[in-house]
Amino acid sequence: MRYYIIAGEASGDLHGSNLMKGLYSQDPEADIRFWGGDLMNAVYKSHQDGTGLVQDYKDGAVIGFIQVLFKAKAYANRFKRCFTDILSWKPDVVILIDYPGFNFRVAEFAHKNGFKVFYYIAPKVWASREGRIKKLREYVDRLFIVFPFEIPYFTRKNISFVYKGNPLIDAIDMSPDINGSREDFLTRNNLEDRPSIALFAGSRNGEISSMMPTFMEFADKMREIPEYSAYQFIVAAAPSRSISDYEQWTKGREEYVKVLFNQSYPVIRHSEAAVVNSGTASLEVALIGTPQVVAYKGMPINFAIAKQIIKIRFISLGNLILGRTCFRELIQDYFTADNVLQEVRRLLEDKEYRDNMLAGYAEIRQALGGSGASAAVADAMISELTKE
Repeated sequence: MRYYIIAGEASGDLHGSNLMKGLYSQDPEADIRFWGGDLMNAVYKSHQDGTGLVQDYKDGAVIGFIQVLFKAKAYANRFKRCFTDILSWKPDVVILIDYPGFNFRVAEFAHKNGFKVFYYIAPKVWASREGRIKKLREYVDRLFIVFPFEIPYFTRKNISFVYKGNPLIDAIDMSPDINGSREDFLTRNNLEDRPSIALFAGSRNGEISSMMPTFMEFADKMREIPEYSAYQFIVAAAPSRSISDYEQWTKGREEYVKVLFNQSYPVIRHSEAAVVNSGTASLEVALIGTPQVVAYKGMPINFAIAKQIIKIRFISLGNLILGRTCFRELIQDYFTADNVLQEVRRLLEDKEYRDNMLAGYAEIRQALGGSGASAAVADAMISELTKE
């Protein structure tokens, strides 16, 4: 069968790559065409000849309401290219991975042109823009969800769904990087054997420019404290970025601030604590088991708009899964260097506080189910396509 998959950001590329592995395993004749990134492309090249990648997600990713307006013309061209490509290639199914701002438009187009539509990793309608539920009903043939708290929500909304667990568990547990030694990690990256704090600034340029100034101020303040003067701070850089995206903030701090690409999991595992931009990275930190504080800051106008739309208590998936605070969230005006420093010191110095967080992590992992989610979803998709 022919599968057309659209992922628009780093997390979608990760989940898309694991889904593709499952599709190729369950359907040896699978023919896949996709929008994604390096991870999906690597899986494609190990199974098919030719070029399956239509467009790399790194080309033009934006965040925030205002930035999208500035990119309106580019977005219009991307839609046109996508629609034309789907009509030309004629897939058996269009599989959309999260990325609702783009993918809902694709869902509508594909449905109206007679293509079957699957949505993998549900758009967060439970957090905001609940009106999109109508579009899920109208344009999506089957929804595949990945969080246990979504089960009662979509049941109440009378949306048919499939739940097979969360693919992040597979992505982490099967990663070749996760079990490497600390010595190998330090040697490979020319790092000194010093305790480290992981910093995740997000994958989009707007996130990086919002987060990095406070991250660097925090790093400076922490090093001024005698017992932490030997610490180093590792920026886990997004694969879609380049070193130039970080240098304006790290310049002059090279002795104690390092920027590493494509090594998020070992950076998390070998750090004493992590300061994480909200998103998939926060859940990855919880599943790996490193104490964390979540931080987020956006453009004031974007944040003001978001406050009127978003209706959930937490912004972190781990806290949402538990329905309580497992780790602290420092949002907008609360995201200051002093607040980050205070929280990181508590993570390092307060054993009871840290142990309670790690116990919460164990609950999160248990709630997400066991391994094999990606393969199970692929199997369910194929079953859906082949049933009478």
